[in-house]
Amino acid sequence: MLTDIQIRKAKAKEKSYKLADSHGLYVMVLHSGGKSFRMDYRFAGKRKTMTLGLFPRVTLADARRLTTEARAKLAQGINPTIERKVLKVTAYLNSNETFEAVAREWAEMHLADKSVSHKTRSKALLEKDLIPVLGGIPMRDLNAVLLLGALRKVEGRSVDMANRARSMAGQVLRYAVATGRAERDFTPDLRGALKTHRKAHYAAITEPTGFAGMMLAIDHYDGTMTVRNALRIAPLLMLRPSELRLMTWEHVNWEKEQLEFPVGYMKDKLRPHIVPLCRQALAILQEQHRYGGNFGPVFPSPHGRRKPMGPTAMQRALKALGFSGVQTVHGFRASARTIMEEVLEIPPHQLEHQLHHLVKDRNGRAYNRTSHLEARRKALQRWANWIDQQKGEKRSSSQRSSAQAEPATPPAHHAHGQLEIRFEEC
Repeated sequence: MLTDIQIRKAKAKEKSYKLADSHGLYVMVLHSGGKSFRMDYRFAGKRKTMTLGLFPRVTLADARRLTTEARAKLAQGINPTIERKVLKVTAYLNSNETFEAVAREWAEMHLADKSVSHKTRSKALLEKDLIPVLGGIPMRDLNAVLLLGALRKVEGRSVDMANRARSMAGQVLRYAVATGRAERDFTPDLRGALKTHRKAHYAAITEPTGFAGMMLAIDHYDGTMTVRNALRIAPLLMLRPSELRLMTWEHVNWEKEQLEFPVGYMKDKLRPHIVPLCRQALAILQEQHRYGGNFGPVFPSPHGRRKPMGPTAMQRALKALGFSGVQTVHGFRASARTIMEEVLEIPPHQLEHQLHHLVKDRNGRAYNRTSHLEARRKALQRWANWIDQQKGEKRSSSQRSSAQAEPATPPAHHAHGQLEIRFEEC
């Protein structure tokens, strides 16, 4: 049996050594001079070692008490080392179990690989709507009634945001369940308690003549060149607004005349995407390249060429042109898809690939980044040519109308005749 004096007098040696006590307890005198209480035992037929703490912070009496408790656990078929780890993790989690703590922890992990817009929207819901109301409530005390109270305030502002907030709260709760800080996700109990959000389609002009008129108006937009070019190229690329706005010169392959977006860039974050460039799109990009150079976004902000154009710049331009409520930037995708299918008779599956929607072929193979690439290249060139043709016809028609509306000027000899008559009469 060891004594405190023996432990204190034990000197470090070149190699660590043991000072045995009883019931598997011993002191490991480390070569560094430290003294660690440890206990050897067998569990499930295998030798195990449990560290009890450093002397003198843990006394000999403490170490013997911990050994007795561990032996009692072994008698019940419990591995004391595993139980200690569970207790440590539980203690840590219990110190971070309020809704605010769990929600921030969830956001740090879950939102890391999400798009900037999704991340911004989600954090705003947490910081402005959920945390101010629910932040200090322990997850185990949170219930459907308390959550509904927070969601009602959001619902008064936006039904869509309230449903988003409910979905987000469900993700936080499921994370809390997984980490031992909540019993269950009760957000399914709230189905029917909130108003139903009816999703509206993005406004889009799909009538050919009206669309051509809008594209002609965009050509004459007197705002910045960057915004005008972004609007001109939007229907030629059929990208989502954020994908277009955040595009950089690294995505442009001049040699192959195409845009190449890697995995993680597009909305679903899972698949790469290639967009063939027609002649008209190349010309727009070349104009932007002369303006912005080889680095940074293709469509930079007026406040700095290393920043992308703002998220509302193109929509504000459409409003200035008189298309508010009838055309959105996202709606260019619908305009292009509809007219290309109905007027140019482009096969729908090619258009779906161009829109980066998940499409499977007859054999069930999923989308690949080169699917129908050459067919899509030809289709986009036909589409760009059709837009130019329609704009030309509309421009010519407008000029003819203007000419017919002007009052006719009498021929010169008629005027001279009148002058001569007036002179003779005088």
